[in-house]
Amino acid sequence: MTHIKEFFAGMSDSGKHISLSGRRKKLFLAIFACFLLVAAVIGIVVGVNSRNNDSGSAIIENSATHTIVKSSCSSTLYPDLCYSAVAAVPQVSKKVSNQKDVILVSLNQTVTAIEHSYFRIEKLTARKGLTKREKIALHDCLEMIDETLDELHKAMEDLKEYPSKKSLREQADDLKTLLSSAITNQETCLDGFSQDKADKQVREVLLDGEVLVEKMCSNSLAMIKNLTDTDIANYQLKTMGRKVLEEDPSGWPKWLSAGDRRLLQSSTVTPDVVVAADGSGDYRTVSEAVAAAPQGSSRRYVIRIKAGVYRENVDVPKKKTNIMFMGDGRTNTIITASRNVVDGSTTFNSATVAVVGERFLGRDITFQNTAGPSKHQAVALRVGADLSAFYRCDMLAYQDTLYVHSNRQFYINCLVAGTVDFIFGNAAAVLQDCDIHARRPNSGQRNMLTAQGRTDPNQNTGIVIQKCRIGATSDLLPVISSFPTYLGRPWKEYSRTVVMQTAISNVINPAGWHEWDGNFALNTLYYGEYQNTGAGAGTSGRVTWRGFRVITSATEAQGFTPGQFIAGSSWLSSTGFPFSLGL
Repeated sequence: MTHIKEFFAGMSDSGKHISLSGRRKKLFLAIFACFLLVAAVIGIVVGVNSRNNDSGSAIIENSATHTIVKSSCSSTLYPDLCYSAVAAVPQVSKKVSNQKDVILVSLNQTVTAIEHSYFRIEKLTARKGLTKREKIALHDCLEMIDETLDELHKAMEDLKEYPSKKSLREQADDLKTLLSSAITNQETCLDGFSQDKADKQVREVLLDGEVLVEKMCSNSLAMIKNLTDTDIANYQLKTMGRKVLEEDPSGWPKWLSAGDRRLLQSSTVTPDVVVAADGSGDYRTVSEAVAAAPQGSSRRYVIRIKAGVYRENVDVPKKKTNIMFMGDGRTNTIITASRNVVDGSTTFNSATVAVVGERFLGRDITFQNTAGPSKHQAVALRVGADLSAFYRCDMLAYQDTLYVHSNRQFYINCLVAGTVDFIFGNAAAVLQDCDIHARRPNSGQRNMLTAQGRTDPNQNTGIVIQKCRIGATSDLLPVISSFPTYLGRPWKEYSRTVVMQTAISNVINPAGWHEWDGNFALNTLYYGEYQNTGAGAGTSGRVTWRGFRVITSATEAQGFTPGQFIAGSSWLSSTGFPFSLGL
């Protein structure tokens, strides 16, 4: 039987990796044959790794290096895989002298494994007889791989400079966010093949490889968490009793340019371009304006969207950074479409507006999906943009309205309306001072406000609803008793959702929360409620799951505020939007 060491030895390429975003398809096809045999044994690797007796499949001869690697890997969920991956690197003893080195080698090996995933998925796209949704799902997977590679390369760059001049907490949060997102991407790829039997057959082909990559990302995340938590604890001991200034005393993030500070302090924002459906602006569609926007912009690029209804699907890709959509008011500026799963889309691809480029801002706009309750998953807004924020925006749909996919996100003074799982995903997302309204679903359906998708206990992700108002739309109010509505259910094993300081109306069932499937995740989830008010806020009739808690400690609750949960003190002031960092 093939051993893990042999597999990783086959993957090793002296640290030279492919940049997916910078190469063309022909390059992948040209080198694909060289790696096909290696990719084929991924299933064997995962099978071997699942056994606890595999720790001897790879040995580091240097005893000092062996001890460092063993110690570092002991903090992971998959220590045998962690050790074997590192041990397979040629002359690893020359590359590893401390815990940080182990993480860097682990990340490097993970990058190589992800590159092989690309080759495997690329081969699948050539299959005959694929359905429309299968083709879309495979494309989604390739996009996820591209994003994951960027995230892991960024993590390696940041780790090489760690600790830097930035605060330890900020560095730690950045690193944990990158790895948390990388794990989420693998889950998103697999989730695209979960609608019918044909989809699931393709999923089975991908499963072993994606699980291997996810486990490797998990190991790197666990080691990063262990390293940074220890350093932060030691730093706090050293600085105990004296005030430490970690932020710019002006309140603005240090990275923000003087020009952007002036822009955000101004009572009016001057747009770079104007979108108007009637032709009176620079562009007629939002997509045209995004396509023309600069890539990798370090300054805010403002796209003003004049009042009107824009019937289009809009993508803001990862290379389009620092973009702001500024509407003429949420009831006046509406971007709407109707992609949905029933008609052949994936959930991921169904979004009317999808935002990936970091530091995206949205203001005074409605994002809408009009597919309706019978079309099942149909996303109005999907967000994977790190350090993104939305102010006075409406997100309107039915099932899966707001997809908080990944990274750190903030919503203030927004309205989110929907039916089943209508705020879902695995970002670190805080909704503050928002209106969250359940709508009337199809007959026999239950409303679920949230379906949070954390799969790893070390991910820094979750959905936080703070100082909001939870209620019902006018079509649901007269028939509340016919359509039970809950705060959420666990989409994934370590689902984490906190509702605090929020007014909860009688729309919420006294049990508060609902199962996903039997006992799945009831012991591993984290669902918390803190200082809520209103007819639906009573906790005496709540579920009695091990993972549910009524939070009584202000210190525990503070961990879910924007200041701590999404590192808000380092970036929210740059948005120009209102916010509260604490309780």
